[in-house]
Amino acid sequence: MTSANQIRMPAGGASASPAGHHKAGRDSARRADTRRKWYEIIGLTTPAVVIYVMFVLVPMGFAVYYSLFRWRGVGPPTEFVGLRNYTLAFQDPIFLDALRNNAIIVFGSLLIQGPIALGVALLLNRRFRGRAVFRLLVFVPYVLAEVTVGIMWKLLLTGDGTVDALLRSLGMGGFVQAWLADLDVVIWTLLAVLTWKYVGFAIILLLAGLSNVPDELIEAAAIDGASWWQIQRHVTIPLLGPTIRIWMFLSMIGSLQIFDMIWVTSVPAVRSLGASATMATYMVDNGFFARLWGYGNAVAVILFAISFVAALLFQRFLLRRDIQGAITGRAK
Repeated sequence: MTSANQIRMPAGGASASPAGHHKAGRDSARRADTRRKWYEIIGLTTPAVVIYVMFVLVPMGFAVYYSLFRWRGVGPPTEFVGLRNYTLAFQDPIFLDALRNNAIIVFGSLLIQGPIALGVALLLNRRFRGRAVFRLLVFVPYVLAEVTVGIMWKLLLTGDGTVDALLRSLGMGGFVQAWLADLDVVIWTLLAVLTWKYVGFAIILLLAGLSNVPDELIEAAAIDGASWWQIQRHVTIPLLGPTIRIWMFLSMIGSLQIFDMIWVTSVPAVRSLGASATMATYMVDNGFFARLWGYGNAVAVILFAISFVAALLFQRFLLRRDIQGAITGRAK
């Protein structure tokens, strides 16, 4: 009996081994699945990372490097000047005028385009005949090429052009100005052109946000006796907060980096005096055309630093709640 039991015990112990092998198999399959997911992540992100490094980080590194030299684009840079190019930029009154103009465009775009876009979007969100046509018309300026819009407005605003003729025909000849040549007027003229060009984008973005406002809330407010304006003020506009902040962010970054519209519309002689210059046009004028490549790279680095800091501050103080809400909602 004893020998028989001793013979049966290994058989019983052997019967438990398939469970252990099954568990080990599950662990191995889990590890293989994890490796497969990592291979997929690496395979999908590697091309994007390589392109980002090659076309963003590497050029940024070269820009910082060349900004430390006095270099005219011929041969390797040899005359190291350190931060001299940066100090020269902030000592140049034309560059300071460009900074001021960028600030005017940033705040002017937010304060002018924002209310116009919000009002038009609220009106276009109501049902009426021809609404689709009006939506198309307000978006047309935005889809036009910047060069086309710049040339068009340059022709309209030139001396004795269409705008001046229209004002005189309306008996408003006293308002005629040298729209693109007056040093005190040109930046406000360009701001008006930029508003005409880009307000359509803000309207479409806000209309997209309005489509996500639940109808149940609006109907509940109407049942409670709220007027149309009260519904917009207390229900619709607060729910548009994330969309408005996203538009503000895009408008701010775009205004800091604005180049093509200013370059095409403005007069070079006026721009060279700083009246219509922006940081981007100043960079091209002094870096490319003046062949001061080191100085131009320094201006590019300054423009990037200002845009980067502005983006971080905006995200930290205004977009943080939206980002945290999106992450929390996704986690749930």
